[in-house]
Order: sequence, then C-alpha cells, then structure tokens
Amino acid sequence: MAEYCTYEKYVFKKKLETLRSKSGRDTELISLYIPSNQRISDVTDHLREEHEQASNIESKLTSNNVQEALDSLLAKFRSLKKIPENGIVYFTGTVDTGAGRTSMVNEVLIPPEPIVHYIYHRDSVFYLEPLEEMLRECSTYGLLLLDLREATIGMLVGKQTEFIRHLHSTVPGKQRKGGQSAHRFEQLRRIAIHDFYKRIGDAASEAFLEVEPAELKGILIGGHSPTKEEFYEGGFLHYELQKKVLGLFDTGYTDESGFSELINAAEDTLQCIDLIKQKKDMGIFFKEIATESGKVSYGEDNVRANLEIKAVDVLLLSEDLRSERVILKCSVCGYENKRTRKWKTNEAVSAAVNCPECGSALEVTDVIDTVGELSELADKGDARIAFISTDFDEGSQLMIAFGGIAAILRYSTGV
Repeated sequence: MAEYCTYEKYVFKKKLETLRSKSGRDTELISLYIPSNQRISDVTDHLREEHEQASNIESKLTSNNVQEALDSLLAKFRSLKKIPENGIVYFTGTVDTGAGRTSMVNEVLIPPEPIVHYIYHRDSVFYLEPLEEMLRECSTYGLLLLDLREATIGMLVGKQTEFIRHLHSTVPGKQRKGGQSAHRFEQLRRIAIHDFYKRIGDAASEAFLEVEPAELKGILIGGHSPTKEEFYEGGFLHYELQKKVLGLFDTGYTDESGFSELINAAEDTLQCIDLIKQKKDMGIFFKEIATESGKVSYGEDNVRANLEIKAVDVLLLSEDLRSERVILKCSVCGYENKRTRKWKTNEAVSAAVNCPECGSALEVTDVIDTVGELSELADKGDARIAFISTDFDEGSQLMIAFGGIAAILRYSTGV
C-alpha cells in the first residue's frame, strides 16, 4: 500500500465508516470507480446509457432516484478536466435518514493507491470493498522460535501476531542411555537434531511461501544459542526465504508466548513498522506514569490545556477515537461554549441548555471533529502526533482507560 499519512488515513477511514452506515430504500446507490487511464468521454457515454436504462426500472420512485444520481454524476464530469493519478471514486444516491425522510449523498474520494478497474455498481448500499482493502495493513513478517525441545511458527500481520504451528522434537537429552558408546549416542543425537531442523524448515517454508512475496517483508528467528544459529546456517529454510531472514534473536520462550519477546528483541530491526513505534510511545507513556514524573497528561481537557501552552511533545490518539466538538452560542449576548460528544450521535446538546449569562437558549453553530482540532493544536505546538491501534494491550488501554487521548509532555506542567 502506498504510504499514507496517519491523519489522512484517519480521515479516510472515518469517511468510509460514514458511507458504510448509509443505505437506500432500493438499489439506488451508485458507486463509481474510475482508474486514471479511463477516458472521461467513455465514462460519460456509459452514464448516459445507464440513465436511459434506468427509465425501465419497475419502481417509479427508484427510477427517478437513480436518474437523479446519474444526473449529479454527469454534472460533475462536465467540470472534470483530468482524472487524478490514483483515479477517483464517486458515491451518489438517495439514502434513508429515518422517519420517512431521505437525503442525497454526493461523496468524492481520491484513493490512497491506484484504482485498477473501472467499476459501476448500483445497490442499496455503497460498494466499499476496494477502498477498505487499500487500508488493510498488508506487511507480513514470519516468526520462528526454536530450541531442541520444540519450535513454534507464526506471523506478524500488521499489528497482530498469528499462531500457525507448534512442533515437538524427538531429540534425546545429553545424558546417554546404558549400553551405548558416547560416540554412537552423539551420532544418533546429531541425526535426530538434523531431522528436527528439517521438519522445522519444511513447516516454516510451507507456511511462509503461502504469503505473497511482496507482502512478506522478512523473517525473524528467535530461541536459544547455538540452536537457532545452527538451524539458520544449515540452510533448512527454502532458499527464497533464507534471503528474507532479518536476524537471529535470543528469547527465553520458544512456544507461542515467545512471539512478543521476539518482536521486542527485534525492535531495532523493525523500527520501520508502526507496531514497534506505537509500542515504544506507549512504553514511554506508562513509564512516566509509573515514575510519577508529571510529564504525562490524559483526558481531553487536560491534554487540550497542555497543547494550548505548547507543552506536549507527543500527542497520543487512539485510532478508534470518534468524537466531535459541538460549538454552542447564545445569539442574544454572544456567550459561547464547547462540548464533546460521540461521533454519529443525534444527541441534542442544545436542548434544555440555556445561556448562563442571560438565560436564552443556546444554539449549535458548528461541529468540529475532535481529532482534527487536537491535531491542529499539536501542529501549532510542534508536537508529534502518534495514532495508536487497539490491536495490542497498551493500545487498548489508551482507549479504554484514558478515553483515547493522552500526551507525553516536554516538562511537568501540573495540568
């Protein structure tokens, strides 16, 4: 996937969530995917054909709604001079808003990576799968843990580890049985070790070769010395996979519980992937809490206060954070207040809320995305913004225990 700035990715994901929540009363929502090499005139001709065919739809209401959506698309194409490099996607149609009401949706998206195929899709929901696939974290790392007792094979896919297979060895201990010479016993033991290495190599190769070569970014091998070194140097992996080994790392565990230990041991090697960066940021955050240094802040109000005085070094925002700031204003005396509510709620924040200055009813004058507002404050204060996934324990804690908003400070502020 093309590299996508984290805030842009957040906005893009939120836009898809909005579109996913909408539905029509019939097959009258149009999703149009246009690659950059598609001629605008060809698209226009196709839309005109669809407009003509829509008159044959049995339901008159559906027919009118589809034609209205197509008219909207055709109007947009009259002003489109060139299709962007990654293509362009249109979502248009009449959606059901409840209580017998409808509204027209007209959404245009520039995708984070190129569109391959021209797609015209009409249904009661928008067709989002191609765009959702673009946001899928496709970087994959093979994980292999081994000693002479066992071996465990897994994957690091995006931010999540996946268990694949566990193998037990038949390698005898170093204590030989009676009646065997030391030399004969050592020979048999070496044969058993070689056979076990071969079984590990075959199982790992089978698992890792199923991954698309472009997606498998590397392989991490962990375990005890000299076992992992012997395995690697013996070339027991498929030759294509042998070239993808990023390093050998000491781990105390070689069962599934050792995966986290392996990933942490490979931290320097994996600096480029988001998981390690996020774990490092959350590690610093929890360390500062434990030491009571005062150099952390959490909760929207406290973090906002520290952002306003430019004391924030790293702003930590959960990728699952969805809220918005509602601006309330009194039209009589000019009093203004701001409140935060969950995104996509119909909470009537102005209802029964009167101005504390003059008693008049407050009115909603603006609604702002909380993440966007905090990100803007962070930029003004030269703070780095870190979006934290909930796919690992510390990331989940940020969302559940701290409301998805926290900060690492440059100095203690007492706020």
